[in-house]
Amino acid sequence: MPDVWYGIVALTLTLFVVLDGYDFGAGMLHLAVARTDDERRSVIAAVGPFWDGNEVWLLAAGGALFMAFPRVLASGLSGFYFAIMLVVWCLIGRGVALELRSHVADPLWRAFWDTGFSIASLLLALFFGTALGNVIRGVPLDPDGWFSLALFTDFSARPPVGILDRYTLLVGVFAVAVLIAHGGAFLAVRTSGAVRDRSRVLGMRAWLTVAVAWPLVTWATAVVHPGFFAAFATRPLAWAGVGLALAGMLVAFFAPRTGRDGLAFAGTSAFIAGLLVATAACLHPALLAAVPDPARSLTTRNAAAPSGPLAGALAWYIPGLLLAAAYPLLLARIHRARVRGDEYGGH
Repeated sequence: MPDVWYGIVALTLTLFVVLDGYDFGAGMLHLAVARTDDERRSVIAAVGPFWDGNEVWLLAAGGALFMAFPRVLASGLSGFYFAIMLVVWCLIGRGVALELRSHVADPLWRAFWDTGFSIASLLLALFFGTALGNVIRGVPLDPDGWFSLALFTDFSARPPVGILDRYTLLVGVFAVAVLIAHGGAFLAVRTSGAVRDRSRVLGMRAWLTVAVAWPLVTWATAVVHPGFFAAFATRPLAWAGVGLALAGMLVAFFAPRTGRDGLAFAGTSAFIAGLLVATAACLHPALLAAVPDPARSLTTRNAAAPSGPLAGALAWYIPGLLLAAAYPLLLARIHRARVRGDEYGGH
C-alpha cells in the first residue's frame, strides 16, 4: 500500500508540473512575445482560465504526503522552510499580478504587474527545479529524520550541502529552459498572429537548449548520486519514462515545422511527464534521500502511515483525483479556441 501512495504522490506532482508548468512558461515569455497591451492581454487570456485550477495539483500532492508519508512532509516543510516561503510568495505574486494588472488603465501600472508576473514565473520555475535537484542529490538527515540546510555552502554538491550548489542550480536552470519551451508550445496553441509566431520561435530556441542540456544534467546526476541509476536496468517504468521523454522531444521538435501546434504541446508535455516518471522510478523507495548516509533516507518502508488507514483513504482519494482530472479537461474543451486580447482583464 505505501508503494501505491508513492505512485499517487509522483502522479500528482507530475500533473502539477505539466499543467502549471505551461503557466510558468507563458509567464516567463510574457514580456518577450507580447509587446503591446493587446498582445499582453492575449497571453493573460491564454492562461487566465487555467492557472488557479492547475495549482490544485500541488495541494493534492501535499495532501497525499500528509496522508501517506507525514514524516516526509514534516521533515521537508521544516528543512526547506525558507525556500517554501519564497515559493508561497511567488505563487501569491503571480495570482495578484494576473488579477490586478487591468484594474487601473495606466501603462505604468500594467507594466509593473506584467513584470511581476514574469519574474514570479521565472523564480518559481527555478525554485521548483532546484527543489527537485535537492531531492535527487539528497539532504543531511539526522538519525531522527530531520535536517536543516544553509542557502549555500561551497557550491560543490558535496557534504556539507546547501540548498544551492552547482548541481541543484543546473537542474533549476534546466527546469527553466524546459518550462519556457513548454510555455511557448502552449501559447502557440492558444494565441494567434505575432504572439503565436514569437512563441514558436522562442519555444524552439529553448527546446534546442533542452536537447543540449539533457545529457549534461544526466551526467551530473550520475556524478552527484552514483546510486541513482543503479536499478535503472531492472525497472521497466524507468525505461518507459525515458522512452516517453525521447518521443516527446522528437515530436516537439518536428511538429512546429508542419504547423501542428497541438502536437508540439503534447510533445513537451510527454517529455516532462517521462522525465518525472523515470526520476520517480529511479528514486523509489526513497522519498527524501539522505547524504552522506543513505541509510537515514525516508522511504516508503520507514516513513509510511499504517497500511489500514492508507487502504481506506483510497476510497475517497481516487474519486477526488478523477474529479480533479476532469476539471482541466473540461476547461480545455470550453476554451479550445484561440484567444483575443480583450477576453481576460480587457478593460
